[in-house]
Amino acid sequence: MIRLAILSMASVLRLLRIGTAAVAVMAGTSVPVVAQQPGRLIKIIVPQTPGTGPDILARLIGAELQKQLGQSVIVINRTGASGNIGTQVAAQAGRDGNTLMIASSPSFVTNTYLFKNLPYDPRTDFAPIIEIAHGSIALVVHPSVPVASAPEFPEYIRKRPGQINYGSPGTGTPHHLVMELFKFRTRTNLVHVPYRGTAGAVTDLLGGHVSAMFLPTHVALPLAKDGRIRILAVASGKRVLVAPHVPTLGELGISGVEFDSWFGLVAPAGTSPETVARLNTIVNEILRSPHIIQQLGQQGLATVGGPPERLRTSIENDFAEWPVVFQEAGIKAE
Repeated sequence: MIRLAILSMASVLRLLRIGTAAVAVMAGTSVPVVAQQPGRLIKIIVPQTPGTGPDILARLIGAELQKQLGQSVIVINRTGASGNIGTQVAAQAGRDGNTLMIASSPSFVTNTYLFKNLPYDPRTDFAPIIEIAHGSIALVVHPSVPVASAPEFPEYIRKRPGQINYGSPGTGTPHHLVMELFKFRTRTNLVHVPYRGTAGAVTDLLGGHVSAMFLPTHVALPLAKDGRIRILAVASGKRVLVAPHVPTLGELGISGVEFDSWFGLVAPAGTSPETVARLNTIVNEILRSPHIIQQLGQQGLATVGGPPERLRTSIENDFAEWPVVFQEAGIKAE
């Protein structure tokens, strides 16, 4: 074992590819590793459609994992039922570390409150590996809405109770739930218009058929630059790198509407702690790469990293916070 600790990284990875248990020295720390079954594909399941944040992350991380592990990595989009189909597939996969999934907030947790017969348990059916990145979301309005700042928007709504609508890609999406949180904190009454996907919601926002929406910040920026929407604020705890000129809702006096979506890598529960630790170490190294930081930054995402416990804490925080919003909004499981 002492001899293994002084091998080169290339030698360690070569040992892993042939299925030999070893101790790899990464960043000066000995980490126990158990190789995935050699010759088998590593599958990263994404419960969302191609081109979404989780999909982009899966493809970037997957390409780097393939280099590090010497195994083929493929991304599988298993969509449907608000992410439940793909998540169930991942929960029931083998425990050998060859099937992983990108989990994202808030749906990974909030589907618990949206569906009566959820076919998996986010807490017990998955082993957190790492929190990969955070994304921000912005409050936007159609230019026909005569408000210039976020504090003016609640006042505008209160003078027109039940007359102002907002769009979302569907019930339970971040766009929907953050607006419900906004309604709860500002004591306002907007009408929810759910769509089947982001494209329809954004199209109707640009056409003025819905007045407002929460959009990922990097999606909102080019639309605002063209004058097709107006950005009022971001819902983050602090200003975001892709839009440093846009204030937060908290800065403008609207407190309690803080939401940074997290994206994490998980494996089926029962995956060995050694495999989880090894994948955590490798992905942490990937997230420190300047080109990964740059590519994610262009998508409005900030890298996070850290131990598996950080992702578990984020999951538990969501379980503590979102039920209050569901209760106040009158959202019930179907």
